[in-house]
Amino acid sequence: MLHFLMRATAALPLRVLHAIGTLLGWLVYFASPTYRRHLRENLAGAGYHDAALRRAAIAAAGRLVTELPAVWFRPRAAVLSLVHGLQGEAHIDAARAAGKGVVFLTAHLGCFEITAQLAAARMPITVLYRPPKQTFLQPLIERGRAQHNVRLAPASLAGVRELIAALRRGEAVGILPDQVPSAGEGEWAEFFGRPAYSMTLAARLAARPDTVALLAFGERLPHGAGYMVHVRPMPQRRAEESPTRWLNRALEELIRAKPGQYLWGYNRYKAPRGAARA
Repeated sequence: MLHFLMRATAALPLRVLHAIGTLLGWLVYFASPTYRRHLRENLAGAGYHDAALRRAAIAAAGRLVTELPAVWFRPRAAVLSLVHGLQGEAHIDAARAAGKGVVFLTAHLGCFEITAQLAAARMPITVLYRPPKQTFLQPLIERGRAQHNVRLAPASLAGVRELIAALRRGEAVGILPDQVPSAGEGEWAEFFGRPAYSMTLAARLAARPDTVALLAFGERLPHGAGYMVHVRPMPQRRAEESPTRWLNRALEELIRAKPGQYLWGYNRYKAPRGAARA
């Protein structure tokens, strides 16, 4: 039934899906005190106190969900037609010309699903993902994501091996490094001024000599007009920075480019079981 519903709603105009998403975002905001607290605390911790920005973030969280049918279940050409530009394409071309694999790093910012689809139009990409807690959603996610040159690798040792193999073949991998990893898969590093348990895998892959690490962001254009994808290189690592802090700083800079489209309600600062707080 859910698969049928996703396919049926995929035909709706993107502006309609985003309008529904705005409503969904506000419903969740008012229905969940915990989510509401996380969103407000995370915004304030990053130095954002503007009510208009908070409203934009509430709407963006809902749009992240309701745009999925369009990105996952429309025909390939229709999905790519939603992208109205790729800024920074030269960085991808340079990496490919050098015969290097590409590590695409993106936060939960804008439409990160569209960035993988656009990358897949240029090269095979293997995307790291964590299977959902609701197991009934897994076939839907796999069907939506794993198509058109996109492969999925689970967040496990076997999945890491798949990522490394793809990079050695000169392909691309995609990672959302602002997710809270499981205990033993991360370390504490500053993120927007607060200690956050942060993935070490992404930073290690980004530092490999046979790869090029690029930050990617699928910006939502106003009124459901589509997306603009931005690609930029990692900033220069500072002498005193750990690899995870370097990556977190890069994500901060990416998020500050369009903070109203970040998923501020995510519980980024939780401590996984077994990972003592710093």
